[in-house]
Amino acid sequence: MSRKGIILAGGTGTRLWPLTRAVSKQLLPLYDKPMVYYPFTVLMLAGIREILIISTPQDLPLFRLLLGSGQNLGLELSYAEQAKPEGVAQAYQIGAKFVGTSSSCLILGDSFFYGAELVRLMSEATSRESGATIFGYQVADPSAYGVLTFDSENRITSIEEKPAKPQSNWANCGMYFYDGRAVDFARGLKPSARGELEITDLSRCYMKDHTLHGEKLGRGSAWLDTGTADGLLQAAQFVQTLQVRTGMLIGSPEEVAFRKGWIGSKELRGLADAMGKNAYAETLRQIAAE
Repeated sequence: MSRKGIILAGGTGTRLWPLTRAVSKQLLPLYDKPMVYYPFTVLMLAGIREILIISTPQDLPLFRLLLGSGQNLGLELSYAEQAKPEGVAQAYQIGAKFVGTSSSCLILGDSFFYGAELVRLMSEATSRESGATIFGYQVADPSAYGVLTFDSENRITSIEEKPAKPQSNWANCGMYFYDGRAVDFARGLKPSARGELEITDLSRCYMKDHTLHGEKLGRGSAWLDTGTADGLLQAAQFVQTLQVRTGMLIGSPEEVAFRKGWIGSKELRGLADAMGKNAYAETLRQIAAE
């Protein structure tokens, strides 16, 4: 049974107001692409081809317009509404029918990951037939995040949400690999003190039976929070710098589909031609001609 992917792209984006008063933050530009392209391609890099996009009733038609059925990329995309933002773990209640008893990966729509080791670490996560895997990244101020502690075998021994006195500098990133029990665990969750179904509580269900693994993103990787104006600008500048200096794209679903062999050079050229004359399309044409 293949692993399924979920992108949670709901919420109100209040940290980015007034930018997000009229449009989902995950549709904002992150340099030359919509923000959602970046977590979308992370799932593709993990080999996931069945993906559910969850967003608000008003924004979902725009995601459909942007991403379509996924057929042109060799994917199968589905869509579901999150009427009210009631916690990240709510994604597994909304997507219960889509996920079923399959293993899955949930990624937040405003998460930006980059690094040569990312594909290897995701491959290790997908190779685990049971249990769960979450990702940690060292930050200077961990008190603003969920903080992870590890044992000698990289199993997670504690997760603390925004602690006043963090036990480590490892922040919990917005990507979660779960086995087929995730939907059942999510159904049993109760709202936290702030009235939300917490993804931390879902992960703790795996921690209780010692099957919650942690993967540490090292020095050669980047994880950026794009949910603030500063974070959005920093991520855009990061992408611009790397793309201009290397001539290679970051977060391009068309390129990833081609590299994975899900579409051929003819299909890639067709996608580029449909975009007209711009730098992004021209880079895709160059890739197709390699």
